[in-house]
Amino acid sequence: MTLLTDASSLLGSGGPFTHLLDNYRVRESQQQMASRIEQAITDKEILIAESGTGTGKTLAYLVPAMLSGKKVLVSTGTRHLQDQLYKLDLPLVRRALEVPVTMALLKGRSNYLCRFRLEQAELDRSGYSPYPHVDLALISKWSLTTLHGDVAEVSGVPEQSRVWSDVTSTVDNCIGMKCRHYDDCFINMARKDAMEADILVVNHHLFLADVVLKEEGFGQLLPKVDVVIFDEAHQIPDTASMYFSTGVSLRQILDLCRDAQRAEVTEKSGITGFERRADKLEKRARECRLAMGTSMGRGSWSQLEAISGFTTALESLKQGLQQMLELLKSAAVTGDQLENCYERAQVLIDRLAALSTDSNKEFIRWYETSKTGFRLHSTPLSIADKFRELVCEQDRSVIFTSATLAVSGSFTHYQQQLGLEDAGTGIWPGPFNYSEQALFYLPEGLPEPGDSGHTASVVELAEKLIKISRGRVFILFTSYRALNEAASMLEGRCDYPLLVQGEAPRHELLKRFRDAGDAVLLGTGSFWEGVDVKGDALIAVMIDKFPFAVPDDPVLQARSKAARSAGLNPFMTLQLPQAVVALRQGAGRLIRSVDDRGVFILCDSRLVSKSYGKIFIRSLPAMKRTRNFAEVSAFLERG
Repeated sequence: MTLLTDASSLLGSGGPFTHLLDNYRVRESQQQMASRIEQAITDKEILIAESGTGTGKTLAYLVPAMLSGKKVLVSTGTRHLQDQLYKLDLPLVRRALEVPVTMALLKGRSNYLCRFRLEQAELDRSGYSPYPHVDLALISKWSLTTLHGDVAEVSGVPEQSRVWSDVTSTVDNCIGMKCRHYDDCFINMARKDAMEADILVVNHHLFLADVVLKEEGFGQLLPKVDVVIFDEAHQIPDTASMYFSTGVSLRQILDLCRDAQRAEVTEKSGITGFERRADKLEKRARECRLAMGTSMGRGSWSQLEAISGFTTALESLKQGLQQMLELLKSAAVTGDQLENCYERAQVLIDRLAALSTDSNKEFIRWYETSKTGFRLHSTPLSIADKFRELVCEQDRSVIFTSATLAVSGSFTHYQQQLGLEDAGTGIWPGPFNYSEQALFYLPEGLPEPGDSGHTASVVELAEKLIKISRGRVFILFTSYRALNEAASMLEGRCDYPLLVQGEAPRHELLKRFRDAGDAVLLGTGSFWEGVDVKGDALIAVMIDKFPFAVPDDPVLQARSKAARSAGLNPFMTLQLPQAVVALRQGAGRLIRSVDDRGVFILCDSRLVSKSYGKIFIRSLPAMKRTRNFAEVSAFLERG
């Protein structure tokens, strides 16, 4: 056992990591951050800790967490980060510290095979097209040998295959202890390991699902812990807002219809009319989607009610659900599956009833539509009080960490979102020398972001950039419309491999980008964060405009109205801080190591024409700035 006993010393020049890791660099910011987290764990504090890219925040929180001897839960933003923590980072720290801690990884239930639902799918193949039928056969074969039931083990079945929803369970359709596979259930086995582990790795979705279950009195998924650490904590406000919401979707109704028919086939209540009643309900649900129009997007409940025919379609859907409920009530005594369907139908009816009334002013009613589906939502106006009560007032340490939490060095916006006004805070800068490693280019003469010709001008500039950089560019867009427009323009005009979001899964596109070494990648949404491309494969990141939320987003509109009523400026208190954090994430894709060099290009003239542009500048790394493309060319040539 090493004689060093505090986190800072263990991460220093005399610590074990210098021997375990090649090219290990001692970073003062990392040591300081680790000491502060160590103190927060000892004193059961709430701490918000921002660390610049390259600080090494993972070790900065894992070392004090493992030294503490306490039961620790680490929650990350994605399954990829979960796997990295569990398979790489935690074993490394355990080896370095020589402490006998046990570890477990727990994912959401959709990541585990459900033996019972697989049996049901194998019995009822009539609904499958030829390709999913092949997928089902592959899954069935794998099920005979898997030890953990993690669907990530399966190769050859696309992530988008419709079979996955049939062979995994949801909170709605799981029958729990009544299932004959309860004792050998993969999810239950994973949860047992989680309950016993000293350090547990989950993701934000699973953590918040557990919080909601506990609040509603339905037991728990996760164990009681002494320390909670949120990595990629900038995602928490949006994720918590989603989990503190309730809603009804077309998919939930269709799944109920299908599961009820399957349950009747196996449990045989003897009640006639199941198939007819289910078909009728499915028809009414699809008619409700048709009544919402052909467009896809989001809108307020008042906009929905203004659509001719919607209210009538919704009432018809409610009647269909009520009729299904009455049938299932009589059938529920026959078997556990039919009882589960009855309970689900009751929940859907109750939620639709609540959505149809305007009595609770603390919630926002809104809807969203996809090409063939819809979801009706009820979202809290504010999640601050509920989050603080359910997550931070539990006699434990809670650490929030990310590279992007502050706006101009202030955590006020983040603290207000989550009710963390009394939390401790700290910012630890990364080791990168941005003034030498990066150049910030703001083009002159581009149309205003709202101009119809803006995207075309961005593409024209991108072509010039791609030529001098010899590929190796990320071009990030704030909308799918702009992404698709740009991809269409660049097709056939780009001399380097052109990779476009949507053509393949995200991880596959990133692998192609790294392997090619001279590719151009066009992305939006998820490509703005969590992407790590070190070295010469990426030397330029181009962003089309400030990532402001869509102004007609119904949740943003309702929260903006509430802010105005409270005497606040909604743009400055809501829209601007969110856009700053998002831009910081996008810009953070550029420099990923002390050896990287590159150019950051922002195609938004508002940086200099609007007073709030200074807030963006103060929040970004201190790069040298230019408006001269010749300087961009010279900078890249020097690399």
